Amino acid sequence: MQDVLICRNINKTYQDGSNATPVLHDISLSIKAGEHVAILGSSGSGKSTLLHILGGLDKPSNGEVEFNGKSLGQLSGNALAKLRNDEMGFIYQFHHLLGEFTALENVAMPLRIRGVSTKEAHSKAQAMLEEVGLSHRVNHLPSTMSGGERQRVAIARALVTEPSVVLADEPTGNLDDSTGAQIYKLLTSLSEKKNTAFVVVTHDIALAGKMDRVLKIKDGRLANEAMSKEGQYARP
Repeated sequence: MQDVLICRNINKTYQDGSNATPVLHDISLSIKAGEHVAILGSSGSGKSTLLHILGGLDKPSNGEVEFNGKSLGQLSGNALAKLRNDEMGFIYQFHHLLGEFTALENVAMPLRIRGVSTKEAHSKAQAMLEEVGLSHRVNHLPSTMSGGERQRVAIARALVTEPSVVLADEPTGNLDDSTGAQIYKLLTSLSEKKNTAFVVVTHDIALAGKMDRVLKIKDGRLANEAMSKEGQYARP
């Protein structure tokens, strides 16, 4: 399968005056189309910083990220924003829905930003909400929904553009175990239908164990070995 996301020798240091805080050290990895990969690590290990760099939301101090053959570091701000909108989906622990908009309007938002007509955007958003089991909640505001429902709306929003990769930062961390398991099952089902790669950052070992591959990060360094869901070890 083709690599959709590659990072080579990524380092990240945050500078505050004369104080330098190194966060990532020489990270290299690749993600294939349709692959489900977990990045496992404790709080402060650098895993969320790595996810932000993979998604072009933050820049590495040095190193390169390549997405579908395009070097993110060589793109202009507008080109990078367009790439994120066209080819990436993002899911966070906190859903970040817009409270004044309905579920339908929230899911349609990435398409409207892309310039898709309201009619077409709402049609696709409606279909995606049906996919996540929320056809009965399309006209509801986030404040009237449960945590699990809001997260399903966020998932629908991430997938409505049919991205090549979905980057998820603790997507089930704010949910109970039962709802979290349902969300994971939904994510994998939808990504398999569209051959979407799925990269999730988590400290949840049980969630990570369900993935095709697990990469472990500690103190900003990627482990020399990665664990598959079958318990076998392979190079990252």
